[in-house]
Amino acid sequence: MGVIWFDKSLSIEKISVLEDYTMGHHLGFEWVELGEDFLKMKMPVDNRTKQPFGILHGGASCVLAETLGSLGAFFTIDGTKEMAVGLDINANHIRSVRDGFVTGTAKPVHIGKTTQVWEILIHNDAEKLVCISRITMAILKQQH
Repeated sequence: MGVIWFDKSLSIEKISVLEDYTMGHHLGFEWVELGEDFLKMKMPVDNRTKQPFGILHGGASCVLAETLGSLGAFFTIDGTKEMAVGLDINANHIRSVRDGFVTGTAKPVHIGKTTQVWEILIHNDAEKLVCISRITMAILKQQH
């Protein structure tokens, strides 16, 4: 497939500043890897991301998935002319997590001119699948 990013010199250093003062920053997201056709980010399982019963909140998994899918879509377009906005997200929660980190990996299923579909797999520290998510993004013209 080769490099899918609009900016072929995209790097973790360039994109890490995008998380300052966002929900991902508040929840402790950390970039792990940027591949030719995937993004990988981790999130702590702690008091910010757990539900009242002491396990990872499904909504936190969705925030991780939406962040990865949205940024992935954005990085494939010319952000000066277009923007990527979420149309639909779903998530299947496979197993619970009580501590440590979860890591999400986003890969495109479809990159079109007006829509994109991204699949995000979230694993625990033992590499066991925690959540499968899919997000559909609309690619819109920037309003200047």
